[in-house]
Formats: sequence, structure tokens, C-alpha cells
Amino acid sequence: MTKVHIIGGGLAGSEAAWQLAQAGVPVHLSEQRGGGYGTPAHHGDGLAELVCSNSFRSDNPENNAVGLLHAEMRAMGSLIFAAADAHRVPAGSALAVDRDGFSAAVTHALHEHPLIEVRRERVEALPAGGPTIVATGPLTAEPLASSIASATGADALAFFDAIAPIVHRDSIDMDVAWFQSRWNKGEGKDYINCALDRERYVAFRQGLLDGEKTEFKQWETNTPYFEGCMPIEVMAARGEDTLRYGPMKPVGLDDPRTGRWPYAVVQLRQDNALGTLWNIVGFQTKLKHAEQVQLFRTIPGLEGAEFARLGGLHRNTFINAPRLLDGTLRLRSMPHVRFAGQITGCEGYVESSAVGLLAARFAAAELAARPLPVPPQTTALGALLGHVTGGANAADYQPMNINFGLFPPLEGRTKKAERKPLMAARARKALGEWLRAA
Repeated sequence: MTKVHIIGGGLAGSEAAWQLAQAGVPVHLSEQRGGGYGTPAHHGDGLAELVCSNSFRSDNPENNAVGLLHAEMRAMGSLIFAAADAHRVPAGSALAVDRDGFSAAVTHALHEHPLIEVRRERVEALPAGGPTIVATGPLTAEPLASSIASATGADALAFFDAIAPIVHRDSIDMDVAWFQSRWNKGEGKDYINCALDRERYVAFRQGLLDGEKTEFKQWETNTPYFEGCMPIEVMAARGEDTLRYGPMKPVGLDDPRTGRWPYAVVQLRQDNALGTLWNIVGFQTKLKHAEQVQLFRTIPGLEGAEFARLGGLHRNTFINAPRLLDGTLRLRSMPHVRFAGQITGCEGYVESSAVGLLAARFAAAELAARPLPVPPQTTALGALLGHVTGGANAADYQPMNINFGLFPPLEGRTKKAERKPLMAARARKALGEWLRAA
């Protein structure tokens, strides 16, 4: 059978490789890490390495669109979710994973599959022929990015992603910090909380504004940020209370020393299965490393914090998918090429994996000469695909997470509290019917 060439061994490429191989289609998976090349954000050469948060966000399929997408991918035999479920760590109602164990599991599964050949190599141009899935993500190497730009006739859009720091658990002062989940959801001890009074909060915010930042290169000057990965100092500049309504929101958290909600709170989430590493939630930053250490050690409970990783900044690129791709993710100007993952303009680990899954399913169906209809837009998969391939306005296309705003509205009048569960129930029914028909 014809072999499919997948370029990129991140979440989308890994999921695509698995789906194709499970469908009996041989795969050649190219990944430049481990072949003499790295990226500004990755630390190793494992497949599906998580470079930002270790969270796949909400795992609630009834009231959250990303949780619904989790459920749909599990129903379709997702490798990413099999590995995530096997390596999950406590995170309340969210799905967070031990990032090293997760990547190792995906890497092992792909290397051991008899129909998958993993090559550590850099691909510098779009293949002239043969079925191809490009899943190189936001850090596409310049030679391939130039080839893509040439094929599409347009420059790729770009924005910045910032990375949050990770703290060693044994360096956190638990006489000051405390375990609690918001509203005591989950096990009730899934997050470490550090409370700030108004005086400390104001001083911390000022430190964010005054701290020395990473300098931009000339070509980066006009690159916008994605709202979902906004550096904390950029949020701080938007207003005195922006952080208190964002990553430092105290609502639902009782300081055991006062019995009240703190003025502001810093939360840390477990980052590995051993519980030895914790990431500072929402604290992605472009502050210089020395500034980060000095400022973050002013947070109560983190005065002696030791950092396993400090925050960083990397450039993110994506194509104008609504204009360039057809409904099955094929590049209109080169139909043998499909795109998948963040390079399509979806945003987030789950969404990237989902688009990889769909690209593979479409490719397998095409090779078997049995075209696969797109999933109904009432499903999470269909809503995301519809947005990427035409639902979004191409003129001002920007990255997007899955959300219920991408779904068709419910028919008739419904109470606000009932809408999400009803949309989820509608999605489950529609996905079942689509899978049976496929």
C-alpha cells in the first residue's frame, strides 16, 4: 500500500501516524529532533513532547468543549489520550500529565508499531508528490516554512508563545502555602496556593512591569501574542486588576490562616507523576531569567524556590487555513499535501492532536477510495474542523481553542445552565451516527 509521509513528530504528527498505522496504512514519520536539529522550545528528542503546560485542560465532557473533545478522541482510539490517561497526575477536574512519561509512552508506541518508520531527519521542502501530512507545528524550520510560503503564495502568520516556569516541590514553604482546588473540586489538594495581600500584589505587579524583558529581534517586532498564552507581564500592563481576574484569581480558595479568599493567589499545578515538579499556572513570561528568579521569590511560600525551568519565549507560525485548505485539510494548490496541528491555526494540545487525527482519517479513506464525510459540526471534532477550514474569517484569521461558540446553536429556547449539557448530548449522538456511517 502507498506510504504516507508525515512531517513532524509532535502531538498532531504522532496522532496522525498512529491513526494511519492502525488503519493498515504504512507511515514514514520525519522528526528533525534527534537528527542534528533542535528548536528554541523543546528540551529533548521524544515524540509528542509537551513544551508549555502539562495540562490538557478540562476533562469534563458535559460542560466543557475541550472535555467533550477529549471524549470524542478517546472514542476514536487516540494514542495521545491513551498515553495521557496512563500518565495523568492530580489536577482537579483537568487532565494533566507527567510530561516525560507521556512523551516516552507515545515514542515507544510509534517506534514499536510495525507499520511506522520513524526517521530522525529534517525535511526542507514540501514533497512534490505522494500523500503527505505536514504537522511541523509552530516552530516550523525556516527552509520548510519558505517552501510552504512559496506553495501557498502568502506569508505565514505569526505570534509569540511564552512558557511558564517550573518549581521544585521541596523548595516550596508549605507553612505558608497550602493545598486546595478551587471550590474543592477534584481531590481538594490538587493545587498549591500562595496568597498575596493587596500590598504584596501591587508590588508584584509593579515588578512585572519594571522587570527587564527578552529583547525582540527585528523580524519579531510586529508579531502579535495569542490571547490564550499571554505573558503575565503583558496582562499586568492591561490594568491593575487584570491579573486578579486572570491567573491570580482568588475566587473559591479559602486561605486557612484567615478563612477568607485572599486578595490574589498564585497557583501551582503538579507537573510530573512523582510530584517533585510543579508549574506556576498562567505565569508564562518573557522576563529575563534573573528577573524571574528575583521576582517570583517575592511570592509568599516561594521565597526559597528552586526552579527546574524558567520561563521563555518562542515564535509561533501558522497558515491561513480557511483560505488555503479544503474541507478535508488538503492544500488546495497541492492536494496531495494535508496540514495538521497548530500550523493550521488551531490552538492547544488537544486541538492539535484532534486535527492530526482527522487528517490521518481523511488520508486513509482517500487511499482506500472510500471518501470519508466530514464529522457533523455539532460534534467537537466537526466544530473545530469547520472553523479551521472555512468557518473562520480568513481576512483576520487567528488561533482558536475549541469552545461551544464554534458549535451550531441549539434549536428552540433553552435555559442557559442547560445549554452546554444539551450540546454535549447532541454531540455524542452525532458522533455515534457518524462513526457508524463511516
